[in-house]
Amino acid sequence: MSNSCVIASLQHQNRINLKQIISYLTFNGNCREAMTFYQECLGGELMVQAISETPMADKLPPEMADCILHSTLTQDGFTLMASDMVGDMGLIRGNNVSLMLNCSSEEEIRAAYKNLSMGGQTTHQLEDTFWGALFGDLTDKFGNQWLLHFEKNAPDL
Repeated sequence: MSNSCVIASLQHQNRINLKQIISYLTFNGNCREAMTFYQECLGGELMVQAISETPMADKLPPEMADCILHSTLTQDGFTLMASDMVGDMGLIRGNNVSLMLNCSSEEEIRAAYKNLSMGGQTTHQLEDTFWGALFGDLTDKFGNQWLLHFEKNAPDL
């Protein structure tokens, strides 16, 4: 079987009905400033959640209290997400943008996580979160960062 036939066969077997891919930016302490700037430039509704507003506050150093755990800027079909949560390697060119894969089912997120992690590195296994989602992240074999998310209590679309 030729390589193109193998690829076509794998694409058919691993087909996932994606809900949405969102750009996710990482900052080093200036997420609120950047997202406010983007809101001023692009409009939309901005949601910002500082670490001090979450159950994680007691588990992290006090100087991180004002850091942003998660923010979302939305307007019509446009969504931009961001955080100050930098990984152990620090913020380096190439890891400041991730692809956020918002899945529509638990089966879909598990299949996408398995498929994308082949030949790559899992950095955060899928797990239930305090905000009611199944979440995990990985770096694929090409070095791209992926955040996978399935909101378990979301209404069916």
